[in-house]
Amino acid sequence: MTTQPLDDPFYYLNNFQQVLDWLAARYADLLDVQEQAFIDDFSRLPKASRALLVRMVMRKGGHFRAGKLNYAEIGDPEQAALPLLALGWVRDDAPLSLAQLFTVLQKAEVLSSFKADITQPRANKPELYAELALCFDESRSFAQWCPSIPEPLYSLQVMPLCDRLRLMFFGNLYQDWSEFVLADLGIFTYEKVELHASSRGLRSRADLDGYLHLQAAREALEAGEEPGLIHQHVNRLDTDNPWLERRRGKLLFQIGQQSERLQDWPGALAIYSGCSHPPARQRRIRVLERLGEFQLALDLALQAQDAPHSAEEQQHLLRILPRLRRKLGLPAIAPTAPVAITRLDLMLVNDPALSVEEGVARHLHEPQAPVHYVENTLINSLFGLLCWPAIFAPLPGAFFHPFQSGPADLHDEDFHARRAELFTECLGQLRDGRYQDSIRATFNAKWGLQSPFVFWNILTPELLEQALVCLPAEHLQHWFERLLLDIRANRAGMPDLIQFWPADKRYRMIEVKGPGDRLQDNQLRWLEFCRQHQMPIAVCYVQWAVEAP
Repeated sequence: MTTQPLDDPFYYLNNFQQVLDWLAARYADLLDVQEQAFIDDFSRLPKASRALLVRMVMRKGGHFRAGKLNYAEIGDPEQAALPLLALGWVRDDAPLSLAQLFTVLQKAEVLSSFKADITQPRANKPELYAELALCFDESRSFAQWCPSIPEPLYSLQVMPLCDRLRLMFFGNLYQDWSEFVLADLGIFTYEKVELHASSRGLRSRADLDGYLHLQAAREALEAGEEPGLIHQHVNRLDTDNPWLERRRGKLLFQIGQQSERLQDWPGALAIYSGCSHPPARQRRIRVLERLGEFQLALDLALQAQDAPHSAEEQQHLLRILPRLRRKLGLPAIAPTAPVAITRLDLMLVNDPALSVEEGVARHLHEPQAPVHYVENTLINSLFGLLCWPAIFAPLPGAFFHPFQSGPADLHDEDFHARRAELFTECLGQLRDGRYQDSIRATFNAKWGLQSPFVFWNILTPELLEQALVCLPAEHLQHWFERLLLDIRANRAGMPDLIQFWPADKRYRMIEVKGPGDRLQDNQLRWLEFCRQHQMPIAVCYVQWAVEAP
């Protein structure tokens, strides 16, 4: 019988050690003295001490009562903690604020420890904290706060260091140690991409420090700090790393948006003016308009019109240019003819158990003309299956650890250009007829592997076969090429439903709008795209039938 990874009670320790070994082999030149010493000292600790530390690292919070660290494989937590205390990786006398203390005490313990200071013992815990906070603003150790509780409290001291190690391994801070467990359980499985020794998410210590610099700014923004101060902090970063520059640009854009929400128009303009993130230009135009700088706004809009960053920006300009010209007293621009759309009007009984899209799909479904609720999933999935070799090509800077669902540069401007030959080969199969067999083969060989495009829970074999029979290769070519123009923008906004007539090898897409709903900008762009390429599409407007009393 094969042993499963989770059959070993120390599975989490094995996973943590795997990360340390990986970092020691691939990132030795990035590790500082403290990090290298941690890796060396960790391996010399007793197994129970290593396991206890990893348990704390993988749990939420930084303070743990010994009685909450009961793990059969570790044994006595107080004994296991002794080497950690000696190294200073854990403290049992760390100062705690009253707020931190409240996170580790139960209400009964609060009442017992602060009996002389509480006037309303029946109050709930937040109310007790509010009363006590007026009396206690200092920090004390757990033993000083609660001398009647003999149980030790362990405060983790190496969490920032472990976060840096996690950042080096994953190349981000949004993935955590649970990735290993999910993979061990088979919940998430990943494509095995060849990882070269030079494939690293962070190439230098300066890159690591730069990421953490931007992360601190992001956390400050989420905490509601003043955007102008965060802007100054972000601009103090000095880096030549294009990936970090793109990350900085996106963060500056978010800071500018927060300034707009606060109606600090001059501040927002200053931030957007120094922001490299492409959507910042259209926000600059809007802010200039808010400031009454109509001529400057028009000049920038005309510049954008000559070389729009995206279809989204082009659509935005079609709305704002006539308005700016009107405010400047300039001749009006002839309005663009609206997109001609095939319209379906349905009167349905509102079934609370169904979404409006599901209701329409059920109403239109026929045995010989099945309807599927696919939204953005079908076209993306077909693209992901056909172009799997290009998407998962082991290019430098694309894959650098085993838990990536897609390449790290997926949304970079040069994603397509770096793989141009590979995508040409994949899409060439649409012209010579090989695409159907290739898609089927990838569907069978890669089923269930994580992908940024393939929705395995939606793409059933039945749906796949109907799509391959009914969707012309020419239409797939148009869709896939549009996806590659702007993956982030164009992978969304696709019609909700698709109906197939397999006997006739034809289809139609249906965008569903419930009562009071209207077409969104990205949906309008897809409708216009389909109209240009003569793809069958309709918009279904639903009204609810009034049932008889």
